[in-house]
Amino acid sequence: MEESIICQWSVFRSILAILQWWTFNVTVIIVNKWIFQKLEFKFPLSVSCIHFICSSVGGYVVIKVLKLKPLIHVEPEDRWRRIFPMSFVFCINIVLGNVSLRYIPVSFMQTIKSFTPATTVVLQWLVWRKYFDWRIWASLIPIVGGILLASFTELSFNMFGFCAALFGCLATSTKTILAESLLHGYKFDSINTVYYMAPFATMILAIPAILLEGNGILEWLSIHPYPWSALIIIFTSGVLAFCLNFSIFYVIHSTTAVTFNVAGNLKVAVAVLVSWLIFKNPISYLNGVGCAVTLVGCTFYGYVRHMISQEPILPGTPRTPRTPRTPLSKIELLPLVNDKLDDKV
Repeated sequence: MEESIICQWSVFRSILAILQWWTFNVTVIIVNKWIFQKLEFKFPLSVSCIHFICSSVGGYVVIKVLKLKPLIHVEPEDRWRRIFPMSFVFCINIVLGNVSLRYIPVSFMQTIKSFTPATTVVLQWLVWRKYFDWRIWASLIPIVGGILLASFTELSFNMFGFCAALFGCLATSTKTILAESLLHGYKFDSINTVYYMAPFATMILAIPAILLEGNGILEWLSIHPYPWSALIIIFTSGVLAFCLNFSIFYVIHSTTAVTFNVAGNLKVAVAVLVSWLIFKNPISYLNGVGCAVTLVGCTFYGYVRHMISQEPILPGTPRTPRTPRTPLSKIELLPLVNDKLDDKV
């Protein structure tokens, strides 16, 4: 009886963790799109910088003030030698996500971001000559096919937004690969990651945001009918983006790796559906099929990777132990930024 109650509580906790993760993730995406489209605040660098500022403050409060998470100590030298390069890629990744969100619909952006597993595998193979089982390559076929179908049939296609989303995938993959080498020896969770990287990202992005978008923001403030209400929404999106890191941490520790993978892909479907209900962007039948094929492909890729990780390593199997490896455990599946990505902030 007691075991049954524990089992039921475990299932309930997993469902609750997934639902709150979906809520924060989808809300951040929708609010960001609302900022760009409805509030006409077309300044992705500034939106990203506000998110970094909120995350910097939030990370400090959670770790230093409330002490809800223990601080993972990083040597001062490593902060510049390891954390700063990661923060630079982290910054580029978030900015490109927000830039793409300004120019293309949420549905198309989320579909393109699902290309990340393919870019990660290809980069590791090309740059680090890492060996991958043939089943990994085969599982990428539906992802690539779905992306191509969705791109060719997208009714609101914008080349600049498409390229931003695509390069965002490359930035996400680069971040994942670099994390294996640069952060080796440090077991960061999502909160400590934000605590260390968000201040660096703010420092990197603040001056470009002021120089490139400062005059535009001043003009926007002068002509917008309700600037203070709009600014409250913009800063609220930054707070929600930080809260998303907490939700990722919670769901990682409440679900299995397979459940996390499936829930992540279903989350994309939920984001696409909610964005379509709110923004009414046109989606053709073939475009919907392309999106669905991509999500099924991502789920299949995660399943294949999990199955391979459970297999014993046979003698003579090609390995490259000194190069970055594909994440195998739940903790290693944790994105270093808001999920795909964050996962977008």
